Amino acid sequence: MNEWLLIGAMTVLTFTPRYLPFGMAGKVKIPPILERALTFVPIAVLTSIITQSSLIRDGELALNLANHHLLAVLAAFVTALISRRLFIIVTVGLAAFIMAKWLL
Repeated sequence: MNEWLLIGAMTVLTFTPRYLPFGMAGKVKIPPILERALTFVPIAVLTSIITQSSLIRDGELALNLANHHLLAVLAAFVTALISRRLFIIVTVGLAAFIMAKWLL
């Protein structure tokens, strides 16, 4: 009996926080300044992930040409400045990563 009670409690505790934002979506009015601020969250999260994964190797800052992750990010960044087309940016970044890993 305790197992079923535990499963039920875990179901409620898992479902409730996931449902509340959707259930209250039309009832709560977000202030425009908060709504504008929330548009920057995906950019900030992706920047944090990309920066950490490309600049840190073995717990140390790796700003050298042997860091193939950094070379790929730089190639993708330059391509993004020039083309602004996602397919081309991803293709160039991936090609730069593969070539840098193969050559280094």
